Amino acid sequence: MEIRIATVLPPGCPARRALTSVAAAAVLVAAFPRRAVGQNGCVPLGPAVALPGELSESSGLAASRQHPGVFWTHNDSGGEPRLYAVDAQGAILGRVRVAGASLLDWEDLALGPCPAGDCLYIGDIGDNDESREAAVIYRVPEPAPTDTGTGTVRAERLPVRYPDRPQDAEALAVTPGGDIYILTKGRSGPVGVYRYPLPVRPDEPVELELVQQLGTQPPLPFEMVTGADATPDGRLAVRTYAALRFYRFENGRLATGDDVPTVNLRPLEEPQGEAVAVAPDGIVTLTSERGMTLGPASLVQLRCSWR
Repeated sequence: MEIRIATVLPPGCPARRALTSVAAAAVLVAAFPRRAVGQNGCVPLGPAVALPGELSESSGLAASRQHPGVFWTHNDSGGEPRLYAVDAQGAILGRVRVAGASLLDWEDLALGPCPAGDCLYIGDIGDNDESREAAVIYRVPEPAPTDTGTGTVRAERLPVRYPDRPQDAEALAVTPGGDIYILTKGRSGPVGVYRYPLPVRPDEPVELELVQQLGTQPPLPFEMVTGADATPDGRLAVRTYAALRFYRFENGRLATGDDVPTVNLRPLEEPQGEAVAVAPDGIVTLTSERGMTLGPASLVQLRCSWR
């Protein structure tokens, strides 16, 4: 399947100054040269853009199916429990308050099926101290992206807990078939892949199922997992600060090994790479919080191909 990747870099950072549309091509083609079909390769589709200041902590992202070219995002902590609709240029199209939810540590966002059609799944799953007794997934029907700041949707609350111990997580994905996955960050142990045991039971505390661990040791800091999304062809896109991997499902588990398609994200020089969203047309969008740069959160496009 052909995958096209979109990323945002903030104005003022070294990467943004260097990555004009021509220079970006030179840098990224050098890093990801075109190769034969069946091998990894990425080329940029266009220059970068920046997210508005009110989205300086954009930590989750989902691509709309009903509204092509629209992306949903949110901040990770503090303030109102609010979803933002943005376009590929980073402009805010709408703001929607999520009633019945609190914003403790929202870390990821996924679009998936639900009785209402398409729903947004909000992962309040961050836990830096690994001390929360339970995490929460909020589910809301996808609103219209043109809703104003006074727009409101009411959330279903899906409380979850881990079978072993509290964990910090920043990655949530919902497959086209409705399976819900949480991947831990790997802060104090191997990255864990957990699944919500269906059916969905609003307001009922549910114990997640451990599917597998990715490795046997905690990852290096730049390989901690910060986002995930399901692809239209049934893979699971998992991003870290430094890489993006596309895992196949095999007997309900992620197929690991040296043949996992992997994209090196380091040439993008993201301030703090956070989220990934894969649209139905194959465009992949990556966003970054402002991190230590104190500039805006960041939007560059890549096309990646492999078999």
